[in-house]
Amino acid sequence: MLDKIKILAAVLLVIAGIAAFYFFGQQSILLRAVVVIVSVIAALGVVLTSQPGQAAWEFAKGSRMEVRKVIWPTRRETAQGTLVVIVMVVIVGLYLWLVDVALFWAIYDLILKARQV
Repeated sequence: MLDKIKILAAVLLVIAGIAAFYFFGQQSILLRAVVVIVSVIAALGVVLTSQPGQAAWEFAKGSRMEVRKVIWPTRRETAQGTLVVIVMVVIVGLYLWLVDVALFWAIYDLILKARQV
């Protein structure tokens, strides 16, 4: 129950920050943005004290470790893969254009023959 109250408090903090942003519309945009950022940081602090917040933090840390294990492609591999995609898009585009033209002329011929009858 306490975790739900903490999450509700965090949501209310964010809502209060957004409301303050619009309520103080005559103030500097920088000051209003700082108020929203501070409210979001405070809300994150409150959420991280809850069990779901701690679980989400642990998940994020584990995800970061997994991203470090990924073997990223080299610049050359990325360029080659991009080139293959571009070539395939052109080939499929030409194929679809040819099919479209053929169907257009077939339907056009059918319409002309139907008018002659």
